[in-house]
Amino acid sequence: MKLGSLKSAKSLDGELIVVSRDNKKAVKVPHVAPSLREAIEKWSQVEKDLQKTYEDLNAGRAAQAFDIKESDLHAAMPRTWLFADGSAFIHHIKLVRMARKAEMPPTLNTVPLMYQGECGGFLAPTEDIPQVDFSHGTDFEGEVAVITDFVPMSISAEDALKKIRLFIIMNDVSLRGLIPEELAAGFGFFQSKPASSLSPFAVTADELGEAWKDGRIHLPLEVNYNGAFFGKANAKDMFFHFGQLIAHAAKTRNLAAGTIIGSGTVSNEDMNMGSSCLAEKRTLEQIHEGKITTPFMKDGDTVEMKMLNSKGENIFGTIFQKVRSVKK
Repeated sequence: MKLGSLKSAKSLDGELIVVSRDNKKAVKVPHVAPSLREAIEKWSQVEKDLQKTYEDLNAGRAAQAFDIKESDLHAAMPRTWLFADGSAFIHHIKLVRMARKAEMPPTLNTVPLMYQGECGGFLAPTEDIPQVDFSHGTDFEGEVAVITDFVPMSISAEDALKKIRLFIIMNDVSLRGLIPEELAAGFGFFQSKPASSLSPFAVTADELGEAWKDGRIHLPLEVNYNGAFFGKANAKDMFFHFGQLIAHAAKTRNLAAGTIIGSGTVSNEDMNMGSSCLAEKRTLEQIHEGKITTPFMKDGDTVEMKMLNSKGENIFGTIFQKVRSVKK
């Protein structure tokens, strides 16, 4: 099934909707759950009702169906209790560390990298990316992510896969100019990781079909920058799968229902696949051309992200954002 959230003046969690497979129609389901966050918290109780509504909607039997307007859509889940972002694509790790002249971690192939990001309010998929100072180096990062049920502490990686309830894509906004000093201080990301955006729709595993296997989504993430092709890296190249990322996050704590676990920037070694962030492209320019020619994002720049299945269907809807300068 496919779920989303309408913007709401009454709730920061938005209003839960069931969305048709073609992304064109939706139905409100206040009798089931007021928001996606609350639906996840009682998933075993509401899943069947949501699935029935989804089937009725796709069959044209939903009397209260309405046309979707992109401007009315919030992030699939506008806020939650925890967002933990991994870095499961080794090629990306190597490139960004090369860019800031940092050594590779000795546990690169054995322990996932992860940080805890902003989760109190995600940007809507068509919402501007605010920037107060362009010396901060605004960058986008195309990722895939999962939303979990409650996850108990010390869960195994295989059992963790069973706790995945929904899938999304996301733009993990990064401020590259702030990252080196923050990491040099030895206490991780904070100011360099502002609010990110989520896709308009979250889907269950059956919507991915055979593309969901081995704990990974075997599909390319399409990224366009200022209206031109930028990348189509395939998410199947995750070194650590989602079960391993979830288990890593839950090593010493329970994870609340609604936890979002990100894959990190989708990245492939094949240069023909392009990139999913500017930092990678800039590093590749330095390596192969001897100088960086691509600047970080500036006022008015746009980024678009989507993931299509083998039938050409836009699974998660589209993230389309513009950078907007705001006064300090």
